[in-house]
Amino acid sequence: MALVNLQQNKQRGIVLLTALIMILAVTMIAITLMSSSSIDIKITNAAQEREVAENELIGEVQRMIAKETSLGGASRFLYSQAEVPESGMNLAENTKMPSVMINLNKGIQSLECPRRFNFTAGISCNMLQVTTSIEYGSKSKHELSVVTAIAQEMTTANKGI
Repeated sequence: MALVNLQQNKQRGIVLLTALIMILAVTMIAITLMSSSSIDIKITNAAQEREVAENELIGEVQRMIAKETSLGGASRFLYSQAEVPESGMNLAENTKMPSVMINLNKGIQSLECPRRFNFTAGISCNMLQVTTSIEYGSKSKHELSVVTAIAQEMTTANKGI
């Protein structure tokens, strides 16, 4: 009887040891799953921050173009190459998203306009490029830029009938 009691006590110790090993294994699996889910959350947050920055940037580009075109003859889109500094001209009022305009004309004359269906003689284009940028993310580590090409039609005394 004492021998049977001794074997039962040893078996209880083995059950306890097996249960502890199982708990340890389940804990390791849980820790692994939690760390991978935190990485997924970080990736999702980064994608969301980029999407928000991109939407803000596109909105700023559209606002800037609408404002300049509403100025009519006073629009800076009509500036010649001599009026735009080589380093560019800042068009933005929003310092968070600068819009820098450069003139792409290589000489005094304006360039031929891109092909259109309804061609008009005497019209040339002032070719411009506006680069609008935004920094986003924690500590503004990332930058997103949109480059917009603008062909501003102008009449010229050098061309036409």
